Amino acid sequence: YMESYCIQCRLKSYFGREIKKNTCGKRTLFLIKNIVVKVYFGMDMKTCEFNPFGTNLSRDDALKSLKLATMNSDDGELFFEQRQTETITFDDRRVRSANFDTSEGMGLRSVYGEITGYAHSTELSHSSLLKMIPTVQHASRGEVSNFADSPSRQNKKLYDPLDPISELPFSEKVKILQEIDDFSRNLDPSIKQVTATISASSQKILILRPDGTSSSDIRPMVRLNISLLVEKNGRRENGYTGIGGRDKLLRFLKPETWKSLASEALRIAKVNLEARPAPAGVMDLVLGPGWPGILLHEAIGHGLEADFNRKKTSAFSELMGKRIAATGVTVFDDGTIPNRRGSITIDDEGTPSQKTKLIDDGKLVGYMHDRQNSRLMGLKSTGNGRRQSYAHAPMPRMTNTYMQAGNEDPKNLVQNLKNGLYAVGFGGGQVDITNGKFVFSCTEAYRVRDGKIAEAVKGATLIGDGASALKKIEGIGNDLSLDPGIGNCGKAGQWVPVGVGQPSLYISGLTVGGVSN
Repeated sequence: YMESYCIQCRLKSYFGREIKKNTCGKRTLFLIKNIVVKVYFGMDMKTCEFNPFGTNLSRDDALKSLKLATMNSDDGELFFEQRQTETITFDDRRVRSANFDTSEGMGLRSVYGEITGYAHSTELSHSSLLKMIPTVQHASRGEVSNFADSPSRQNKKLYDPLDPISELPFSEKVKILQEIDDFSRNLDPSIKQVTATISASSQKILILRPDGTSSSDIRPMVRLNISLLVEKNGRRENGYTGIGGRDKLLRFLKPETWKSLASEALRIAKVNLEARPAPAGVMDLVLGPGWPGILLHEAIGHGLEADFNRKKTSAFSELMGKRIAATGVTVFDDGTIPNRRGSITIDDEGTPSQKTKLIDDGKLVGYMHDRQNSRLMGLKSTGNGRRQSYAHAPMPRMTNTYMQAGNEDPKNLVQNLKNGLYAVGFGGGQVDITNGKFVFSCTEAYRVRDGKIAEAVKGATLIGDGASALKKIEGIGNDLSLDPGIGNCGKAGQWVPVGVGQPSLYISGLTVGGVSN
């Protein structure tokens, strides 16, 4: 059987049967009589285009079925996807897990007003598509509708069509992980455990519209994570770092890159070893640049997705043009930043991604739209229609959401903080869309007294609501940075890769959960 394959590229094997290649000039992995055989056909990393049409499903049959399924509907498409993912984890001086997965399928959608009919299949065949049509047709009310125009076309590419999995043989990746483990353990005798993970994937999509037009994209994704466990006087703490994006895997596996990551993981772990319980109460905070933008993502990002506002379930519904943040606060969602984790050349409806201004100098000026919600609200899609896979219908989702830099020197923001916290690392968070209330955990934070950074604290949680928190911003640094490329966002059971970013921020009067004074 085949563990990985590409439908378009085929090759006749000397075993007298057809096997399917992984990518153009790439590795083919197959099993003959319980013997695993790996064949490498070169190192050109650019992968072939995804063509789901063949003997079992012709383009003409797919188009006829799509037209039938979307008859008397407002919108719809046939979404094809093929995805390959490889993850290798090195732990306790050995390979703990090595996973390779290939999946492919198609999703058929028909939209009428607020109603969506959706069906999906792992089998790319005409017979499977015919079985999906009756389910999808329930979205149509049998009335003649004004079918939406197809998305505009563009030739812009934000990342190369790479297959990062094929850049290096499996043995070379394991060797690099071993080197990371050896280097990390030699950094400090307090290190008790090292865990390093290399992950690479390639997602190929093709979107067929009822008018016969189609759009496609090949999306690479890579990630390197390093976690260190240290011990001192019987106390154990972790330090974690990661980096990633839509780029070549080798870019992130350079020795200078992973050595820097390992050293940073050790620094964080040592900070946690000395950290004291966080105080509780209402206090002023300075948030560091980059990854703390997760607060922005949760506190207001989800609340500015169009579906929540169309349904008037967001705390920001009916506030368009009104002030929802302090003067100087300008926020964008930008899916067009090259090689970033949250970037997409086109969204999962075929609309080109764009840079969308959400807040301008404190005033709400825009939402993030997919095709369905933009049509119902009389607006245009912003290229934010995203889905986890072919098994899911698209919905408005963020890409790279960040706050524009201000003019303040970050050092001055801390110096102006008389008694509070300086938070530079964040973990998970939750938000209630209906009222904007959020809770976030800090992974690295420090007490600040009279403008000077003091001891590290742990266990701090930030509690508040998005609208109030944004209005309490009193200082915006000039040090905008984006996260290192490791973020995922969940909504309605679907996960998609995203990016966040912000400059340093001074926020007054935020509630901090911790140990009561």
